[in-house]
Amino acid sequence: MLSITISEKGGASKRRDFQKDEITIGRVQGNDIILPRGNVSKKHARIVQRDGKMVVLDLKSTNGTYVNGKRITAPQVVRDSDRIQVGDFVVQLAAASEKKKEKPAKKGRKTTNRGVKKRLDVKEEPELLDDFEEFDGEASSTSVDVEEMQTDAPKPRAKPKAEPSVEVEKPWEPDEPKPVKRKKADPRVEKYSALQRDVHSRLIEYLDLRRLDIEQLGDEELWDQTERAVRNIIVQMEQDGEIPGWVDVELLVKDVLNEALGLGPLEDFLADPTITEVMVNHSQQIYVERDGKLTLTEKTFSSNNAVLGVIERIVAPIGRRIDESVPMVDARLKDGSRVNAIIPPLALKGPSITIRKFKKEAMSIKDLIGFKTFTYGMAEFMEMCVKARMNCIVSGGTGSGKTTTLNCLSAFIPESERIVTVEDAAELQLHQDHLVTLESRPPNIEGTGQITIRDLVRNCLRMRPDRIIVGECRGGEALDMLQAMNTGHDGSLTTVHANSPRDALARLETMVLMAGMDLPVRAIREQIASAVNIILQQTRFSDGSRRVTAISEVTGMETDIITLQDIFYFKQEGFDEEGRVKGRFVSSGFIPKFYDDMQKRGIPVNMNIFQDT
Repeated sequence: MLSITISEKGGASKRRDFQKDEITIGRVQGNDIILPRGNVSKKHARIVQRDGKMVVLDLKSTNGTYVNGKRITAPQVVRDSDRIQVGDFVVQLAAASEKKKEKPAKKGRKTTNRGVKKRLDVKEEPELLDDFEEFDGEASSTSVDVEEMQTDAPKPRAKPKAEPSVEVEKPWEPDEPKPVKRKKADPRVEKYSALQRDVHSRLIEYLDLRRLDIEQLGDEELWDQTERAVRNIIVQMEQDGEIPGWVDVELLVKDVLNEALGLGPLEDFLADPTITEVMVNHSQQIYVERDGKLTLTEKTFSSNNAVLGVIERIVAPIGRRIDESVPMVDARLKDGSRVNAIIPPLALKGPSITIRKFKKEAMSIKDLIGFKTFTYGMAEFMEMCVKARMNCIVSGGTGSGKTTTLNCLSAFIPESERIVTVEDAAELQLHQDHLVTLESRPPNIEGTGQITIRDLVRNCLRMRPDRIIVGECRGGEALDMLQAMNTGHDGSLTTVHANSPRDALARLETMVLMAGMDLPVRAIREQIASAVNIILQQTRFSDGSRRVTAISEVTGMETDIITLQDIFYFKQEGFDEEGRVKGRFVSSGFIPKFYDDMQKRGIPVNMNIFQDT
């Protein structure tokens, strides 16, 4: 219910009550309040009561709508005492509802059907709202009072006077670790985040009032309308003295736009070619990796809800979901970058995002040689392995570059062969024409419809592949992969998580057992020994460099043990003055069996690569 007092200049005032929360003002029939004057437009203004606050919105009138003498350029929240001028008339408001006066002890939160929480509380200070629509059900950018972001620093205590020192023999105590000194938060960063939330909340409210149909707008038009709305809001806030002088207005516009429609502060990091990984620990802490080194950035999200909104915009287009019932998800960006997201209650400090970027142009084997990942001789050897249809496994720890190396090795597959790739989140960037890319699918909201990597590996056997490439073996699909390697699909490639070639074999054993088949260990090892030919081990060192630390051939079985023979390995020789790893690649002198076979058949091979230099 709205209670309105209307007075004309030099005339008496009149009070009207409306049993609804929204009214329009204009000079023609059809408006709730008709003001028949020439300086009042046909549809002049709208007044809305929502969530215990009242908002006035100018409907693009000719002479404008004024609040306390200032013309408004966007929706503005008003108090009962504010004077709204429409032509020669002054309108004052009084809400009949008492909800506005009540202050809840605890801020309420509302959860959308996508698991993104939205704040219901609104600042009581006058606010300006922006002309924009709700974007894809997103409630990620919501208002939070500035006071919530500021903490009162404790007053320093008076320093006690020094007492005369007396030397006392103290009992022995074990050394305690020194407390970690944490960097104090910059108060400007907190104020800027609060300001960004304020602008964003006004933007959401304005778009909600405008009732724009976002689905009917193209991306470019949506960004243009939103930018105009944000600029109008900020202009009004500058006029009201709500924007501190140290704030870069253009940067504020960009940050609000990115958080409303894009990926927030992540947009800049994704556009920076020197950054390889982006890690959001929570809304106020974002790390990036450059040249193998982790660095804490100054960028932050305005709130945890903003992080949730970004996650939603990443996973929704590819048919994934994330909420309290499914609180973690793997996804990918349009450029192929891999994304992992996890939200509360599993992530205790707030939603977390990890993005492993992929370069727009796929790296080649020459790039890896330039990075000293391995030598020309080792690259030539791996090329011969792929062309000779050896089954190869790329082994390594997290972040060691396994997928990149697998992608480079795949480039050696002849164009004439049919390739089928199987991945959890499609990352491989193969350039062959005869290529089929398969991607697993998580269960739907009813918990059904899941398609696993193992399902896809079994299915691709019916697709007449010449090569099968599995992005990563991590479970029972290892058994199906080994069977494929042993049944005419030689030349297949995959990756596993392991710290050495020997560990990679043990990992394969464990994964085969995860398939649920009651097989004796010897039978599993015989299957592995006959299926796998080459294991390439890759390691990420402490200085951020990534190197192939071993290339080994599986030579067979001795009793119950799978035998391995190193062909190349990396010999570390310490560190240089800048802390970088020093070392060299060494050939063991061992010549693999298939090289001997190729040489006997008259196929030209370079035997010089096995000579240690």
